Amino acid sequence: MNRVILVKHTFSALLGLFFINVGISHFIEPEWFEPIVPSILGDPLFWVLASGVVEVVLGVCLMVPATRKWAGFSMAGFLVILYWANFNMWVNDIELNGMILADKWHVLRAFAQMAMILIALWLGNWIPSGNKIESKSD
Repeated sequence: MNRVILVKHTFSALLGLFFINVGISHFIEPEWFEPIVPSILGDPLFWVLASGVVEVVLGVCLMVPATRKWAGFSMAGFLVILYWANFNMWVNDIELNGMILADKWHVLRAFAQMAMILIALWLGNWIPSGNKIESKSD
């Protein structure tokens, strides 16, 4: 198997499992996520549970090669939309676990979000890797 394809399968599994884990945590401990839901959206529990479903579905689909292209693009879009909650937490100094994050942690989180968006696009072959073998077999 081509090394780039193997790396993509590995990253797809890791990112997919990460999203599945975070999505499940939305159901186990929704009150942890509720404070960062922008108030303009209304019922925070609904949005926490809905985003949990999306995270689990996208995580699974990212791990399946047949759905990876769609999942990579969808995950990138979802991460862009989801950043609204993170930004809300930053600009409104919303506490999580009794503490307000310093600006440097919010900046780091923004860069991590951008990195996940780029990785999701790369995994879905929306960003070319320059590997001709990969594009023929993936």
